[in-house]
Amino acid sequence: MPASAAGSSGPPVDGLFVGLISGTSADGIDAALVRFERHPDGRDAVELLLGRTYAWDDALRERLVALGQGSDAQSLDELGTLDVQIAESFADATQRLLAEAGVPAGDVRAIGSHGQTVRHRPEGARFDGRHPFTWQMGDGGLIAERTGIATAADFRRRDVAAGGHGAPLLPALHAALLADADEDRAVLNLGGIANFTLLPVDGPVRGFDTGPANCLLDAWCLRHTGAAYDAGGAFAAQGELDAELLARLLDEPWFMLPPPKSTGREQFHLRWVERRLDGDESPADVQATLLELSAITIADALRAHQPTTRRVLACGGGVHNPRLLERIGAHLPEAVVESTARHGVDPDFVEAMGFAWLARQTLSGLPGNLPSVTGARGLRVLGVVHPVA
Repeated sequence: MPASAAGSSGPPVDGLFVGLISGTSADGIDAALVRFERHPDGRDAVELLLGRTYAWDDALRERLVALGQGSDAQSLDELGTLDVQIAESFADATQRLLAEAGVPAGDVRAIGSHGQTVRHRPEGARFDGRHPFTWQMGDGGLIAERTGIATAADFRRRDVAAGGHGAPLLPALHAALLADADEDRAVLNLGGIANFTLLPVDGPVRGFDTGPANCLLDAWCLRHTGAAYDAGGAFAAQGELDAELLARLLDEPWFMLPPPKSTGREQFHLRWVERRLDGDESPADVQATLLELSAITIADALRAHQPTTRRVLACGGGVHNPRLLERIGAHLPEAVVESTARHGVDPDFVEAMGFAWLARQTLSGLPGNLPSVTGARGLRVLGVVHPVA
């Protein structure tokens, strides 16, 4: 990555890094082994050596999803236990990844662990802006102790402390991997929540959340079919669009907020959907309508903030839902919508690669945020490093 992308001219640390993330959907722990090498001309070579997704324990995942959707913990003891359980799962994912890759722990410079978000309130718990916070659980010290690898964690808080949203954090890496000097592009991450990185030929890199991508689709599908996600969009394909329901869903003030903006399950969850139902809708029709909600809000956001986009590069779990991609493309006829795989970047591990990159930035004493994206008061070195000894 050019130094200007991160806002610093200092040399970063080269070598092997592991990135770990469990996103809004909590559908697994994504682990990526990445090699970074700085060329003399300032460009970075970034190579994904191995990417894997490891399943959560079923009971633990169920509790994490419930917390993410706004339920309260029963006690401080429960929160402390969850913090350890998450860290143990992340450490196990690292050890399994390195075993598969045949790489000893001593060859890895650091782990970058996003942890599991259980609350994201950049506007404060009362939405008054007075006490903004973000909370990602998973003790980085325990990960370092279990793996024998220095671990950088807790990346979002410093940006929030500096007045930012703490998200999205990966546009700098998107710019390095996927920008093009000849066309305005946008990187679309289709996780539980959708977010854009805008990569204009001229002008600063920008990024923001647009609203739900998979989180509502997954939750509704699980409730009515027992499947954790709508494979291939098949459940949505059984239904028809409910225009009146869609109008009620779109009548959400959050969609009208200008960037910087970020959100999560605490905003978009099943209770949010249920409050907008008449009660006689068929489950398949609701699924089809939720898919259209994702597609429309994604397309509207791009038209509002970079209408000159000619190529949308999609990554994240939603890439595997052809119906969702088709509907996004239908609302953006002026742009090509395609997977980052077409450009040599595995769509399933872009985010995990990003947290490997953030660990590298932190270890090197370099900024990890982009104020043009998060709204922070300036560039900040993100995360806390837990050394091995």
